[in-house]
Amino acid sequence: MHKDCERIMLTEEQLRSRVREVAEEVDKAYAGKRPLVVGILKGSIIFYADFIRHLSCPVELDFMAVSSYGSGAVSSGKLNIKKDLDKSAEGRDIIIVEDIIDSGFTLANLKALFLERGAASVVIVTLLNKKDRREYDIAPDWNCFDIENEFVIGYGLDYDERYRNLPYIGILKREVYEK
Repeated sequence: MHKDCERIMLTEEQLRSRVREVAEEVDKAYAGKRPLVVGILKGSIIFYADFIRHLSCPVELDFMAVSSYGSGAVSSGKLNIKKDLDKSAEGRDIIIVEDIIDSGFTLANLKALFLERGAASVVIVTLLNKKDRREYDIAPDWNCFDIENEFVIGYGLDYDERYRNLPYIGILKREVYEK
């Protein structure tokens, strides 16, 4: 375990197993369709890669880079689109793949944006769901894990661009981000 980690919340094995289960459910729901699977960079990249490997339906891949955090631990309340889709959302079934739903701000705004752009449907697949932190009326259509209100790192999630490469989800020690 990394020295800045208080404890491991989800092991590699737990992540691998649950991601496969959720991907299989999504795959069944999209049988006969060709969804546009949108990964939200950077946090979702590891989850996204593992998730799409378990889909057998034909998919197109795209990415967006958005942020509401900057380098802090608290959301700024402003959505900043750093990289938009390369493909059109018009008439598409869109699957947003995100690492975590916290306040719900980012995903509520992204879902509304895709619908404004004419998407046929928009669903959310998330690795982690912090229900206790929800401030916006948004819920994942598929979710791997509900978690308590802790600052988590690993498996793509970061604090100030560090810890993304940890193979598990861990809880970051408070002294690291309360400096």
